[in-house]
Amino acid sequence: MTARWLVTGGAGMLGRDLAGVLGEAGADVLAPGRRELDVTDADAVRAAVAGRDVVVNTAAWTDVDGAESEEAAATRVNGDGPRTLAAACAASGAVLLQLSTDYVFPGDATAPYPHDAPTSPVNAYGRGKLAGERAVLDLLPERGYVVRTAWLYGAHGRNFVSTMLGLAERHATVDVVDDQRGQPTWTRALARQLYELGEAAVAGRAPAGVYHGTASATATWFDLARAAFELTGLDPERVRPTTSEAFVRPARRPAYSVLAHKRWAEAGVAPQPHWRDQLAEALPTLTSGTAAPGGRPGA
Repeated sequence: MTARWLVTGGAGMLGRDLAGVLGEAGADVLAPGRRELDVTDADAVRAAVAGRDVVVNTAAWTDVDGAESEEAAATRVNGDGPRTLAAACAASGAVLLQLSTDYVFPGDATAPYPHDAPTSPVNAYGRGKLAGERAVLDLLPERGYVVRTAWLYGAHGRNFVSTMLGLAERHATVDVVDDQRGQPTWTRALARQLYELGEAAVAGRAPAGVYHGTASATATWFDLARAAFELTGLDPERVRPTTSEAFVRPARRPAYSVLAHKRWAEAGVAPQPHWRDQLAEALPTLTSGTAAPGGRPGA
C-alpha cells in the first residue's frame, strides 16, 4: 500500500520540492502551507495528521537574524510546533520526520559532526530548533526522525545561489565569505532522500533517531559562488574572497557546519550526491527565476 503523506510548510522551498517528488512517485500527499495549517494549533494538527502514515515537518521560522530579537516567537514555531505534531503522531501512529539544522552545533569542530555529537547552539534559531528535536525524540522514540540539514537552496524560495547570480547581472565583482565551511544542499536532492527515509520508516527498515541530510563533500560560500558562476558560463574570478567580519549580522553563524552521513546506511538509504553535482543539476531551475534580493551570504 502506498504511504499517505502530510507535508507541513508545503508552500516553502523544501515543502514544494518534497510535494513534487512525492507526487511524481505516485504518493498520496497533502501539503498545506502556513495559511492552511498552523503547526502550533493542536486541534488543526490532530485533524491534519489523522489518516496519514508519514508526516514531514518542513514548517519553520527561517529568519535566523530575526530570531535573535524575537526568540520566543521563533521557538513557538520551531520548538512548540514539532512538539504539537509529535503529540498528534503519537496518538495516531504516524511516523514523523522533523527537519532540523546544523545550527544545533557550535561550529568549532574540525571533522564532520556525527549524528550523536553533543549539541550547543550559538544563536536563538539553533536553540529553538534543538527544542523541536528533543520534543520529537522524547514523544516518538520509535517513530520520530530528526533530519538535520544546512545551506539549502532551491527553485521555490530566496536562496544564496540565486542571489549570487542576480548580483552577477548588476556588479562586476562579488565579495563572498571564505571562512565558513559547510555542505551546499539542493532542496530537491534532500526531498528525494526524505521520500526514501519515509518509505523505509513505514516499512520498519529505518531506525528512529537523528540523520544528517546534506550534500556530500564540503565547500565555503566562496567556493559555492565560484562554482555557480563557472557552471553558468560566468567568469569565476569575478567572485572575491572575504571574511565573516565583512558582513556583521545579529545572529552568530557557525564557522564549521559539516555533518557526517554514516547513519543512512542503517536505513538502507543512499547519501546525497556531491554538492557540485547537485548544483549542476539544479542550476537550470534556478536561473529561470528572479534572484533573491541582497548580496550578503547566509545559511
